[in-house]
Amino acid sequence: METITNEIYCIGCGAKLQTTDPTAAGYLPAATLAKADPEGEIYCQRCFRLRHYNEIADVELTDDDFLRLLNAIGESNALIVNVVDIFDFNGSVIPGLHRFVGNNPVILVGNKADVLPSSLNRKKLTSWLTQQAHAQGLRPVETILTSAKKGTAVDDLLATIEKYREHRDVFVVGVTNTGKSTLINRVIKQLTGVSDLITTSRFPGTTLDRIEIPLDDGQSLIDTPGIIHRHQMAHFLGAKDLQLVSPTKVIRPKVYQLNPGQTLFLAGLARFDFIQGQKSGFTVYADNQLLIHRTKLENADAFYAKHRGDILNPPRPEEVADFPDLARFEFTPKQKSDLVFAGLGWITVPAGQTVAGYAPKGVDVLIRPALV
Repeated sequence: METITNEIYCIGCGAKLQTTDPTAAGYLPAATLAKADPEGEIYCQRCFRLRHYNEIADVELTDDDFLRLLNAIGESNALIVNVVDIFDFNGSVIPGLHRFVGNNPVILVGNKADVLPSSLNRKKLTSWLTQQAHAQGLRPVETILTSAKKGTAVDDLLATIEKYREHRDVFVVGVTNTGKSTLINRVIKQLTGVSDLITTSRFPGTTLDRIEIPLDDGQSLIDTPGIIHRHQMAHFLGAKDLQLVSPTKVIRPKVYQLNPGQTLFLAGLARFDFIQGQKSGFTVYADNQLLIHRTKLENADAFYAKHRGDILNPPRPEEVADFPDLARFEFTPKQKSDLVFAGLGWITVPAGQTVAGYAPKGVDVLIRPALV
């Protein structure tokens, strides 16, 4: 039996359609494919289920697949749009991207701006994202804050793309779970009026192969697979809890008055210790549904060991055995700062206080000048 269907591709994820292996990318039952209009919009079974039933089927892409993708970008004369997660720059930057872009210009897009509280200084955040990109070896020509979900600043992004494109293809790149394909759907809708063409979800790895959207001058806007970053908080969460790292509502900051020797648990995912200093207010910026539990520092280790997966949930009980240990990072900032739990949120710390942050091993915990 023929395994590939004469080079027909899923419009949702970009995978080449095939009728023989239900576990592989692009599978569609032969009977369904026979009824499909080859000139119409055809979705593979995985995309159909994801779009209509929010079911996800794992399809493994290897690191070599992504390396091949990055090499192709480096060999092209193109504009690169790099989408990152405002809540998780370090977990959403593509490792070594600067080595692959060559002389191609890069626009840095910080997504999920719609859930930031109005008190947050956007200029400070834009500047911080640019500085972080420089630290990674990237030199973006511009940095833009957007909301793929709300469509905020999409017009600005399109104008910036046209400013730097110079009749070249545009590659949109990013790691999984940054909202990249949702943002491209916004762009497609602005350009053509067509809604939700590309399959999107909270699940990492929705786009499986490059999807090309024609532009007016014969060039293309190219959506690429979300590159897997193993150290994202999202990879330690089950499907039911992914909303905690992809907030959909404006975050309501929570202020905790703490004495030295007190601990805050961010569910069972992260931990914050106030070690030394004056009684102070600490402001937590995280998804509104994330459980925050206060306890004494002297009891914190035992409390975590006893209640992880129970009171401290997520991880859920069935996930505890595979959940990594928390790694500890200590700081004494000299200025008002944010202690960032990559992907999850941050806690604003007054100057001169000694604190520690814990996150699953491999997830970044870092300090930056306060954004509020």
